[in-house]
Amino acid sequence: MPVRNKSAQGAEARPRAADRIRDTAFELFYREGIRAIGVEEIVNRAGVTKPSLYRAYESKDELAADYLRDYNERFCRVFEAPSAEHPGDPKAQLLAYLDGLASRASSDGYRGCGLTNAVIEYPERDHPAHKVAVESKRSLRKRLRELCRAMGARDAEALADGLLLLIEGSYVSGQTFGRGGPARMLGKAARTLIEASLGN
Repeated sequence: MPVRNKSAQGAEARPRAADRIRDTAFELFYREGIRAIGVEEIVNRAGVTKPSLYRAYESKDELAADYLRDYNERFCRVFEAPSAEHPGDPKAQLLAYLDGLASRASSDGYRGCGLTNAVIEYPERDHPAHKVAVESKRSLRKRLRELCRAMGARDAEALADGLLLLIEGSYVSGQTFGRGGPARMLGKAARTLIEASLGN
């Protein structure tokens, strides 16, 4: 069996360390908040050294931005998943996502949306975390408008913004009230809004 040289072994070790850092940061940042978690805790939990973190990321701010990019990718997968179950039916796609969110936001231990939380934690518009989070929210607003136009809403922009307000409200009320709180009504409220907009 050929013996790999040390440089090759090191090249393989770096991605593994970076992955552990990224996964650990994702868990801690979402559960505790970005500002509450220091670099020391991340490297200790990940089982890596501080230099390993700074080889992968220039700063904690860049790690936070990467966490949010990862969070956004996961969010997009969940948001778009109902399109496979309801092809060609934007209303059903959207309501399926909203029903799922209502269930998640009404469960114990729910911590809301990591992107929304980041905008609150980092109000500074030039902060990397703020930029990533706001761009994600703009993309969601655009996608909601597309879905509302596709379902034939009289005023697609107004409906999309109304639905976005319901979504963002569920993130916060889910953390505030937990099980049995207002977030459980998300699907019902969305249906009322959609039906009024469609004129049915």
